[in-house]
Amino acid sequence: MNPGVTADRLQEVLQHALSPSALEVQDDSHLHAGHAGAREGRHFTVRVVSAGFIGLTRVARHRLVYDAARTLFAEGIHALVIEARTPDEAQQR
Repeated sequence: MNPGVTADRLQEVLQHALSPSALEVQDDSHLHAGHAGAREGRHFTVRVVSAGFIGLTRVARHRLVYDAARTLFAEGIHALVIEARTPDEAQQR
């Protein structure tokens, strides 16, 4: 497994690109040990709340997250699970 990308590094990149009001990045790689994708990189769950998501579809929100993290995929991200909400949606939860 490529240890090049950490949850802290991914969080730093997403914080800079998205200016979220809330952001949590969790490394789930240990849950995928032994799976084929584990050899290709790390697995993360990203929970992000941003006013920038207002009016955007779920797909458009995910594209913003993927675009922000694009350079890190080459450094060792295999998969992202993304929960992208607006501030209002986050309060309803």
